[in-house]
Amino acid sequence: VQLQASGGGLVQAGGSLRLSCAASGITFSSYGITWFRQAPGKEREFVAGISWSGGTTYNVDSRKGRFTISRDRANQLVYLQMNSLKSEDTAVYYCAADLYGEGSSRIGQYEYWGQGTLVTVSS
Repeated sequence: VQLQASGGGLVQAGGSLRLSCAASGITFSSYGITWFRQAPGKEREFVAGISWSGGTTYNVDSRKGRFTISRDRANQLVYLQMNSLKSEDTAVYYCAADLYGEGSSRIGQYEYWGQGTLVTVSS
C-alpha cells in the first residue's frame, strides 16, 4: 500500500496550490482519504476529508471556502485545492486513508499515510 502526496512548494501569500494524493495497493473506492497538516513545532491537524462515498468534511478554516477536496476515482487520486493561501498555512501536508472512512478528523483512525509534501507560504 502506498500513498504519495505531491504538489507542495513555495508560494506567495494569496496564491494557490493543488495537492495530489495518489493511492496504490488499495481498493481506492473503498477508502476515505483525508488531508492533515503539521506545522513546525505544532501537532498534526485535520484539514479536509472525503469519504469513500464522496461526502466531504472540512475544518473550520477550510469551511471558509479556501480549500476544496475532491477525488478522481478513475485515476485513484484525491486533490486538495488551496486558494488564498496565508503564511499560517505553511506546513507539511499529509494524506491518509481509512477503509470505509467518512473523512474523520481523528488521526488514530487512519491506517495508511503518505510521506507528506511541504507547503511554504511566504508573506
